[in-house]
Amino acid sequence: MDVIKYRPFGVCSREIEIEIDGDIIKNVKFTGGCNGNLKGVARLTQDMKIDDVIEKLSGIECGHKGTSCPDQFAKALREYKERQEK
Repeated sequence: MDVIKYRPFGVCSREIEIEIDGDIIKNVKFTGGCNGNLKGVARLTQDMKIDDVIEKLSGIECGHKGTSCPDQFAKALREYKERQEK
């Protein structure tokens, strides 16, 4: 099992910690941000495939920021996948 810690940019959350087993997300913890909403995102993505989460969450925007906590979560997963492919 891999655990990655990601520092999001341009959003309220300060860190995203993701536990991954193979290509399945096992657990996600957001530090900071909208607590209830991010707990919901974490629970909904539990036991999902990385590619499915990236597809569903990429491009979601919060206000005029051009990104969001879910979008940053997807970005963290994309970067993780890129590192695994090298």
